[in-house]
Amino acid sequence: MDVPENAPEECPGTQSESAGKAASCEGCPNQQTCASGQPKAADPDIKVIAERLRSVRHKILILSGKGGVGKSTFTGQLAFGFAQDEKCQVGVMDVDICGPSMPRILGVEGEQVHQSGSGWSPVYLADNICVMSVAFLLASADDAVIWRGPRKNGLIKQFLRDVDWGALDVLLVDTPPGTSDEHLSIVQLLKEAGLDGAVVVTTPQEVALLDVRRGAHVC
Repeated sequence: MDVPENAPEECPGTQSESAGKAASCEGCPNQQTCASGQPKAADPDIKVIAERLRSVRHKILILSGKGGVGKSTFTGQLAFGFAQDEKCQVGVMDVDICGPSMPRILGVEGEQVHQSGSGWSPVYLADNICVMSVAFLLASADDAVIWRGPRKNGLIKQFLRDVDWGALDVLLVDTPPGTSDEHLSIVQLLKEAGLDGAVVVTTPQEVALLDVRRGAHVC
C-alpha cells in the first residue's frame, strides 16, 4: 500500500479504489490528487537513498510477527557474529520507533548522535560495528514515542538518507513486531537500493507461529 508521508493514519493508500473518497481522506492535502486518479510521482528520495547506500554491500531485514520472541536480541547477536571478522563492517539500524531496544542490547545506552557535513554519524560500539536508533534522539530513556505513521516513515527515511553509514559489508535492519508502516516504508524506500533478504524470528509456541506466518508474507 502506497501511503504519502503527510497522509492521515487511516489513509487507504493511493492505489486503492477509495483513494481520495474515503472518510479518512477529508482534510488530507493529497485528497484532490488521489481522487483525480492521476499517477503519483515517484518519491525522489528513493534514488537519493540508493546512491547513499551504494557502499553498503548487503541489507537484511530482521522481522517477527510477534513481540517478545527475541528478535532484537537475535539482531544484536547476529551483528556481533558478523563482527568477529575484524574486516567485516557491520551497521545496525533500529526502526522499532516506539520500542527502540538496540542501544541497550548493544551496550551503548546514553550515547548521542553527532552531525557533520556528511550527515548524522551512527554510534560506534567497536571499530567495525555501528548503530542508529531513535533512542539516541530522546532526552530520556523513559520518554515515550507516540507518533503516527507519517512521522515514523519520515524518521526511517532520514535514517536511510541522512545517516553517514560509510562502507558496510552488511546493514541489519531491526524492525518492530507485526507488519505495519515501518515495514512498508523500509521495503519501499529500499526498492532501488536493493534488499538481500530477511530473517524471520519466532519461538515454537503456536500462538507465536500464527503471527509469524502472517509476517512471512512480507518477505
